[in-house]
Amino acid sequence: MSRESSMRGLAVSLLGLWLVPLVALAQQPADYNTITSVNVSGGTVEISGSKKPDFNSFTMTDPPRLVIDVSGAVFKDVPEELPVGNGTVTGIRTQAYGTESSSIARILIGYEREVETDIQTSGNKLVVKVLGSGGGAVVAQVTPSEGQGTSAQGATAANTQAGSNAQDAARAAASDREAQEKAVKAAADAARAEREAQEKAAAEATARAKADADAEKKRQEEAQAAAKRQDEERRASEQAAAAEKKRQDEEAQAATKRAEDERRATAQAAADQKRQQEADAKTAAEEKRAAAQAAAEERQAAAKTAAEQKRAAAQTAAEAKRLKDEERQAAAQARREEQQSAREAAADQRRQRAAEARERREQAVAARESRARPSQGSAAAESRESGGGAVSSRRKTMTQIGFQQQPDSSRVFVRTNEPVRYTVGTSGNQVVLELENTRVVESNNTLPLDTHFFPSAVSRVEAFSGAGQTVRVVIQLKQGVRYETRQEGGLITLDFPRPGR
Repeated sequence: MSRESSMRGLAVSLLGLWLVPLVALAQQPADYNTITSVNVSGGTVEISGSKKPDFNSFTMTDPPRLVIDVSGAVFKDVPEELPVGNGTVTGIRTQAYGTESSSIARILIGYEREVETDIQTSGNKLVVKVLGSGGGAVVAQVTPSEGQGTSAQGATAANTQAGSNAQDAARAAASDREAQEKAVKAAADAARAEREAQEKAAAEATARAKADADAEKKRQEEAQAAAKRQDEERRASEQAAAAEKKRQDEEAQAATKRAEDERRATAQAAADQKRQQEADAKTAAEEKRAAAQAAAEERQAAAKTAAEQKRAAAQTAAEAKRLKDEERQAAAQARREEQQSAREAAADQRRQRAAEARERREQAVAARESRARPSQGSAAAESRESGGGAVSSRRKTMTQIGFQQQPDSSRVFVRTNEPVRYTVGTSGNQVVLELENTRVVESNNTLPLDTHFFPSAVSRVEAFSGAGQTVRVVIQLKQGVRYETRQEGGLITLDFPRPGR
């Protein structure tokens, strides 16, 4: 029993040595790069921190912006918004993301126009210089790299840090397992030596029994030679010797059995230790696979969102092309029929079919014009209008929501996978677009669009899943203005004139 307690104590000690480095690793404090200032001089922006920056950057358009993400960094005494307006830089916004173990500091630089930039590091500073300029009107939308979407980048950085910690923990666990294997081997060697000693003792006992038996036999021979009258004593001596031999054999068997039991106990302890090591290795492998799977799922989600947006744009272009082709075909058919009617006098039945064909085309054109005809609304008082015409009974999907600056107006647009019936209502400075029998699949389409910094009557756009299988798009205005609503296929647009126009 004392030997089994000793083995259990050894296993507990080894397990403690393996867990302590992991706990210490998890409690190590983060060493952040503290960003203390963001300065602007003409077209040059200088970002100062407490250590050399580790960063990545990307550009955005409409309006032109440069986004810089500094890994393992936090802000200190840096304002969230810094208006500039010096003819090149319009302003700067800052925001921090991430967790206690992984933090990302984001600096968003807005420009008056599209420019080329050069980003260089100088010691603990990051210097952004303007090299050239360009122009063009583009659409500003919520994507995974803007607004709350940057939380996905923060989660990716956190997963990268967690993966590094998991690798360090795995290396520490491997080192501890080697120590455990050495301890188990030493225990097995000790058990083997003890077993060999017991086997040697059993062999000596057997040898002694054999020597005693030989001596007894010699005595018996001497007794037979001495006299027959000692025959009874000889028989008694033989019985005593047999009993003694039996006793010695039983003791030898018992000693052998005890040695075998101890050998089995030692082997069982070693097997238990090996199973524990395999379980620990399996747990570490599962954690590593889970981290890799989470990263792969995030990449797949980003790729899926980009693919869906690309498909929606291609579908809209294809729909517009199809409508133009149908209109050209209808016009060409009409010209051919008019020329044929002028050249020859057709039979009454043929004229009747031509008249019916012209009537159907006119109805189709009238239906398209009715769908494309803009509706007028006012955000100054409560009103409500509806549209959509005849649509299918299938459940629709809102695939995109966005905001676009036009030359003299601002446009909020919503795309669906097919035409949808809708209503538009106004109350004070709010315009609510409600899509019937529609759902939102991608979570990015429910993130709010903050447009208050644009020269526009629109300050915020946000989509919600409403009651009764509907989607509500709430447009918050800075002031009450009139607007125009249009629907072309799966695209619904609301145009708001700019303030002062």
